[in-house]
Amino acid sequence: MTKKMMSSPSDSLVLVAAGSSSRMGGGIKKEYLPMDGGTVLSCAARSFLAAQPFAVVAVTYPAQKDEESDEAARDACRRALFADASLAESGADFLFVSGGATRQQSVLYALEAIQDWYADHLDAAENDDPLVFIHDGARPFIKADTVRAAAEAAVENGAAVPGLQPVDTQNEVDDEGHISRHLVRAHLASVQTPQVFRFFPLVQAHRTARMEQKECTDDTEIWDCYVNGVLEDRDGKTYGAVKVIPGDIENRKITYKSDIADFARPEEPAAAPLPCIHTGLGYDKHRLVEGRPLMLGGVEIPSEKGEDGHSDGDVLLHAITDAVLGAAGLGDIGSYFPPEEPEWKDADSRTLLAKCWKDVQAAGWQLGNLDCVIALEKPKFLPHRSAVCASIAAVLGCNAEQVFVKAKTGEKLGDVGEGRAVEAFATCLLVKKA
Repeated sequence: MTKKMMSSPSDSLVLVAAGSSSRMGGGIKKEYLPMDGGTVLSCAARSFLAAQPFAVVAVTYPAQKDEESDEAARDACRRALFADASLAESGADFLFVSGGATRQQSVLYALEAIQDWYADHLDAAENDDPLVFIHDGARPFIKADTVRAAAEAAVENGAAVPGLQPVDTQNEVDDEGHISRHLVRAHLASVQTPQVFRFFPLVQAHRTARMEQKECTDDTEIWDCYVNGVLEDRDGKTYGAVKVIPGDIENRKITYKSDIADFARPEEPAAAPLPCIHTGLGYDKHRLVEGRPLMLGGVEIPSEKGEDGHSDGDVLLHAITDAVLGAAGLGDIGSYFPPEEPEWKDADSRTLLAKCWKDVQAAGWQLGNLDCVIALEKPKFLPHRSAVCASIAAVLGCNAEQVFVKAKTGEKLGDVGEGRAVEAFATCLLVKKA
């Protein structure tokens, strides 16, 4: 195969997952639903990373109004993608990009994030003439063969998209509901994703559309408006129209709840028995006093006051310990480590959690996820969150993406709000085979 027929090692992928999933109902984010050992989103990514190498993958997530909510939304998107741990071993860099008010805006933000990444990492990216693959995060049934076919067509034509010929007769209807034109099915295509383009002309086209405030139905329309017959490739040849290649009827998009009932592909065997799932809830509270370190999740947080307790007073690890023990039905932290016993005086709460977690694992349980809340007036917790999550994950031997910790203040009310106490809540999901 000649160089012209090959895609570039600096190709990029955009997974669009910034929508609200409003048609699913019940506040469900469809891309984050469990599927095939991961999530809908991770399944959407898997076929691309199996088909060819990508330098960078940009995933959009719903925009939020404040920094803390945005970080939580970004972390949720990251956990959904890496629910399939194999994706992290693909060799690609992953960017998580806050989306816009429309799909078009979200794609542009992702393209601009990729271009910034190129500037920092691949000085020769423009010379490589890379492709960008734009795919719906809720379209998990894409096959590697379709990815490769779209890439080959885009290399030859500058842009390509899979499409299906409509099964039903298509007619154009006027404003009064009358047929105004009879369309030829052979000349029609219901386009799918991935939509594949040469990267740099597409970015230029998106920016022009933004400047002109033009709203397009998808990226093929943007290409047709601002690239087709207008821009030239690196050989001085004007780019043409988007090439439509045969689509795949299984490459459908999850839109409604009814779509979920048909998750499995026809060739897949019947689903295995569901695992046994238990939840656990933990809580702890300590006074704050001078002369003691403030320990949260095994990390010492700079503070004028720390927890007053028999052990090191780490309220977060104590709440987590109670949560995992409760979910496994193995008791609570007080039954394991009675406060009247001197051997637990000033004990490291990481050691206490590790001992309990060993018993939980011996009973056959694995961690699904852990979600925690710390109620603390000061100091600010956000700068320490990543370190705390990593510390907890290290004790439990899990991925940091399985652990999340939020912080709230007491709004100047009660002992927490007055800075006299800190409390923690923890809920966990434990799983084992049925």
